[in-house]
Amino acid sequence: MESVYKVIELIGTSEKSWEDAARVAVTTASKTLRDLRVAEVKEMDVKIEEGDIVFRVKMNVSFKYQGE
Repeated sequence: MESVYKVIELIGTSEKSWEDAARVAVTTASKTLRDLRVAEVKEMDVKIEEGDIVFRVKMNVSFKYQGE
């Protein structure tokens, strides 16, 4: 069976950890996208806001394309 997948870029944030930032991104995306397949972390950094650290994860997420 042939399949087509779409890849999008997401950025998740968390005050706890990079792992939590990735979880936030995938969990939020799964509310509107169906059949998520693979998430690949491309970049991790921290943002400093008023002395506090916010973990950020930039990732590519793929999901199965659903035609009309």
